[in-house]
Amino acid sequence: MQALCWSLDLFNAFDACVWAACCCAFWGLMRFGEVTVRSRADFSPNTHLTWGNAHLLTDEKGSPYIHLDLPHAKAADPGKGQSVYISTGGDLCAQAALANLAKVVPGKRDNPLFSWRDNHGSIHPLTWSSALARINSILSSLGWGNAFGHSFRIGCASYLLSQGVSLEIVCIAGRWCSLAYEV
Repeated sequence: MQALCWSLDLFNAFDACVWAACCCAFWGLMRFGEVTVRSRADFSPNTHLTWGNAHLLTDEKGSPYIHLDLPHAKAADPGKGQSVYISTGGDLCAQAALANLAKVVPGKRDNPLFSWRDNHGSIHPLTWSSALARINSILSSLGWGNAFGHSFRIGCASYLLSQGVSLEIVCIAGRWCSLAYEV
């Protein structure tokens, strides 16, 4: 994650969007398809995150966190969404990444949360393939392997477990309904 942050141009609309999506996918233990769309034409506010689905809140101890309301999630009951809670702070802060995205790519409430503006000012939702192509171009330039859609979800789970977070908490945060995380 640190290498991505250092390699992306966070003043560039597309790179700022990729970085915000990566931070939220990682710290939110999210499927990459929850922060991207298959194609630009696929975006729907009924199934994809918009700026209106993102909330910066404060817990009872005064610590800020991000609450994302997923309108659609793979493991949710049909027609039901799920919530993702992301703590903030540190060098790779999802809140800072979203604040930067809001500054570089100002959006309206119904605009895609993870979107960028082209040189003509048109808003484009972040596609899965374009995001992974950008990420993998960076990883390749560093001589590393490719990232895949679940790399961020699995990466954060591994990181949290290595930091002593209990498996039960990681499973709840990652919204796992199966034992697939044990493989």
